[in-house]
Amino acid sequence: MRMNEVRAANAQEFRILSIDGGGIKGVFPAAFLAELEKSLSEPIYRYFDLIAGTSTGAIVALGLGMGLKAAEITQFYKDHGPHIFPNAPLSAPKRWIGRLFSAKYSARPLQTALESVFKDALLGESRVRLLIPSFNVNTGEIHIFKTRHHERFLTDFRVRMVDVAMATAAAPTYFPAHRGAGAAIYIDGGLWANNPVGNAVVEAISWLGKSPQQINVLSLGCTQFPVAFNDLKGGKDWMLPALEVALRGQSGGSLGIAYSLLGHERVKRVNPAAPQHKFELDKASSISELAAWAYLEARKESSELIPRFFGSTAQKFVPVP
Repeated sequence: MRMNEVRAANAQEFRILSIDGGGIKGVFPAAFLAELEKSLSEPIYRYFDLIAGTSTGAIVALGLGMGLKAAEITQFYKDHGPHIFPNAPLSAPKRWIGRLFSAKYSARPLQTALESVFKDALLGESRVRLLIPSFNVNTGEIHIFKTRHHERFLTDFRVRMVDVAMATAAAPTYFPAHRGAGAAIYIDGGLWANNPVGNAVVEAISWLGKSPQQINVLSLGCTQFPVAFNDLKGGKDWMLPALEVALRGQSGGSLGIAYSLLGHERVKRVNPAAPQHKFELDKASSISELAAWAYLEARKESSELIPRFFGSTAQKFVPVP
């Protein structure tokens, strides 16, 4: 297909960028996008109609919505990651005993880092439609923060970006729950939507009235590792792997929804495999290597992704009055 034909096809599309949760491993999607951005004339957000992100993926999504370049978001992780996830001096057993009674990390360094970037900006100031999953502890119900891209979305756009990011990133045992507006208490959206791609596709079809034939999706993970759960028996065996099982099950289900609604050809998933324990969600010492992996993966994928998703800019987002 010629470049002018690619641009014409892209202009008719509704393009979605979806970014998984994964703690400090958010370096991977941020750096991956930063490498692609080197070949583009505009910041990443200008090429997408909707960006969805959970937990660390939400921090990337919010940064893009603010108009930051992906390279600036990558630098945010490099600058603040070691303070958000400091090396724990205690032995592993003592750390786990401590987490029975309190969160592993203080939320203050994360909030301070976010405030240094977002300051008092509101969700409604985003330059692109955003979808950010969280979980309301008060009601036991899911909560999806959304920009004002539909007339029925009446409240979330007034919430500070910092509070949105803190709400979706409050991973149980790692960070304390976040008290947001109206004294509502939120915890990590990754508990039910660590991979938000299915939610984003449903949003485009149900609330925004897009047909499956219009939608084109780029779904970015934070790296994964091969694993089998066939030897797990009693509670002791399941204690630590249970969360990983849940996250993988949710991610597979979310991708399945997107594939079922759009077809495999309209969903591009990038989530390379890494050796087990090479990258952990709170292993800040791996930031440089994560960025290097992202660089190599982006170079490998760029010949497909740049013409497919970045041949033309998206229509400017105008919030509903």
